Amino acid sequence: MANEDIIREIYQILENRRDNPIDSYTSKIMQDDKKAAEDKILEKIGEEAAEVIIASKNNDNLVYESADLIFHSLLLLVYKGIELDELLDEFKRRRK
Repeated sequence: MANEDIIREIYQILENRRDNPIDSYTSKIMQDDKKAAEDKILEKIGEEAAEVIIASKNNDNLVYESADLIFHSLLLLVYKGIELDELLDEFKRRRK
């Protein structure tokens, strides 16, 4: 698998956990009532964003914390029903 394919694979796993819940962190969050689920995801994104800032300032664990932030951002997009290609298309649009 090419490195760039890992994002698509993670996205598909998140979609599967949304559509076919199992006993997992992501399935449990997405199965909460609508407001609680979104609030939990947004809270986690805020927490991870703060951890990215601290990691950058401390020159420590920036890659690890960035991966957490990106993961939870992808989780939000999946939860909201946004396709990965919409995100990728937006990146392409911005390159022009």
